[in-house]
Amino acid sequence: MNYFDLTFYVFAIGAVVSAGMMVFSRNLIYCAVGLLFALASVAGIYVLLGADFLAATQLMVYVGGIVALLLFGIMLSVKFTGVELRTGTLQMLPGLMIAAGLFLLLVRMVFRTEWAVNQPGEMLPTTSTIGKRIMTDLLIPFEIASILLLVALIGAAYMARRERT
Repeated sequence: MNYFDLTFYVFAIGAVVSAGMMVFSRNLIYCAVGLLFALASVAGIYVLLGADFLAATQLMVYVGGIVALLLFGIMLSVKFTGVELRTGTLQMLPGLMIAAGLFLLLVRMVFRTEWAVNQPGEMLPTTSTIGKRIMTDLLIPFEIASILLLVALIGAAYMARRERT
């Protein structure tokens, strides 16, 4: 086993343990911290795969933005400082049965599939290529998508603000 494999296993185990902490914790703050570490571990796996743009996006958007938004939302929604937020775990047995079934299905698929193994090529940075493509060939679809998202944001703000009669 080389360092690459060892690093991959560290990130994979970190993602699974953090996701388990997120799912099985009854405290919302611990759930958010578990989400933070799970998303950071996935970003580490992206770095190992040579997807530097995806790793940077994962860290900036999800780890930096979404988790911070969740934590601030949780902290600002508490009306009393001494109240501890807790979640209720519902339907634990059916959830575990479905998870075990999916796990067995995935293990069966992994062992029955003939995997094509290639020698890894040179890992080139992808950020400059993606940036050049977005700003040249894909500029019009990129702008249309940004305008569509802006219209959806304005519509959501309007629906949240309008008075109910």
